[in-house]
Amino acid sequence: MIANNIPVITIDGPTASGKGTVAHRVAEWLGFHYLDSGALYRLTALSALRHQTLLTDEHALAKLAEKLTCNFKGDEVWLANENVTAAIRAEEVGNLASRIAALPAVRHALVGLQFGFRRPPGLVADGRDMGTVIFPHAPLKVFLTASVETRAERRYKQLIGKGFPANMEDLLKDLRERDARDSNRAIAPLKPAEGAYILDTSSMTADQAVEQVLRWHAAVKKQTS
Repeated sequence: MIANNIPVITIDGPTASGKGTVAHRVAEWLGFHYLDSGALYRLTALSALRHQTLLTDEHALAKLAEKLTCNFKGDEVWLANENVTAAIRAEEVGNLASRIAALPAVRHALVGLQFGFRRPPGLVADGRDMGTVIFPHAPLKVFLTASVETRAERRYKQLIGKGFPANMEDLLKDLRERDARDSNRAIAPLKPAEGAYILDTSSMTADQAVEQVLRWHAAVKKQTS
């Protein structure tokens, strides 16, 4: 099957907007493959920390990105033969990933890897530039958002639940800084894709958000069939 004929749903949005949870559940419901593109930057950041690669060495960081051997198994993220699901969620890794994501060479190095996830019967891809840069012709593009306070609270509960220390004031500051960095970077800034459906999840449960995306998917599929 030609890759361009394989359906893609892109779900973009800022940190802790719920896009990962929603995208994963939508993929499960439809039987599609799932791509957590943000995890690729976190994996690169984790590799950089382990190799003690400096943020200023863009070439070396791009090489690490090119050599990633990763896989998503359910809720788990694997780097080669190691389950790094918890390791890549550490705040140190997340902060470094946000900075690395602004580097053109790293973004370029990961493009081919992301394209490789587009396989039959379909793909649900979440991130920050899935609908704007990687899969701009996807039949369904969604932009998830939520208030920064809601996102900080979600992140706080997520970190505490996984045994990581967390402080609400620090999380709010961090999210605002990440939003500014992601939205203002020169390469692939965070913004809704052209034709994207906007979904504010501030007062929605994950189930409600999933149901809405599935309704949009059904409508788009009907229109294009």
